[in-house]
Amino acid sequence: MAIDMVDIRQKFQEKQYKLTPQRRIILEAFVDHQDEHLSAEDVHTIVRQHSSEIGLATVYRTLELFSELDVLQKMDFGDGRSRYEINEKTTPHHHHHLICLACNKVKEFEDDLLETLETVISRKSNFTIVDHQVKFYGYCEECQKKREISE
Repeated sequence: MAIDMVDIRQKFQEKQYKLTPQRRIILEAFVDHQDEHLSAEDVHTIVRQHSSEIGLATVYRTLELFSELDVLQKMDFGDGRSRYEINEKTTPHHHHHLICLACNKVKEFEDDLLETLETVISRKSNFTIVDHQVKFYGYCEECQKKREISE
């Protein structure tokens, strides 16, 4: 997925922010790691390879700003660290996440099996649903194998 830089620049201009070189480097970390759900620490490790002067506090502030501007989606997977990914505007619903309880790996699950349930809930409760998030907790394939070996 490509990031629409025109859209991002417009969001920054509307709120009177600048897309500084540091913010651009942090954004590039997400472009280069699109299949990952990055924490601030993950982003800091990545950007330090390109620009050693970017501190962790700058990363935290930038991620919060990107989240406020809807450039990134901020997620909580229950491990005490916020994670971020590029906010996809192309789909009406966000994908779901499979979260490994052993290694904390997060995998995306694209099938939206809840559309029928949403329709039923919406009709019965007279409530307009605009989105949902589902998180499944369990053990990834690698951790399942490790658990089998240790038992």
